[in-house]
Amino acid sequence: MDIPNAFIGRKDQPSPTELEAALGSTAVLWNELVAWLADDQGLATREWRSFSPKYGWSLRMSLNKRNIVYLSPCEDCFRVGFVFGDRAVKAALQSGLPKKVADALRAARKYAEGTGLTLIVKRSSDLPAIRKLTQIKLAN
Repeated sequence: MDIPNAFIGRKDQPSPTELEAALGSTAVLWNELVAWLADDQGLATREWRSFSPKYGWSLRMSLNKRNIVYLSPCEDCFRVGFVFGDRAVKAALQSGLPKKVADALRAARKYAEGTGLTLIVKRSSDLPAIRKLTQIKLAN
């Protein structure tokens, strides 16, 4: 993904106002997704993280100390990241995901922790696949 994090170079986490300004029109989608993750999927644990100012900031959402999804703000969009185990990858590929998302999962890099998938959200039509992948991650 060549779209950089909106908060590269920052030593402190973004304020809600700064986050909304960076996300632009996708701030509504960010808020909708975060609310769905928390309210409907039970991901009550939210933690802003930055491993280094050169990488920017991301919001990690967890359930019972299990990391489920990472949201990274960019300019006028945001990245959503998952790390899937083999069972979750198999389930996702059998779930009827949009071709573009399934192809991205097939091409995703495999790490010791699992297969890392990052998707970009720019419009509301991107959210159904994110929701489906979240539910697959939670089930596997």
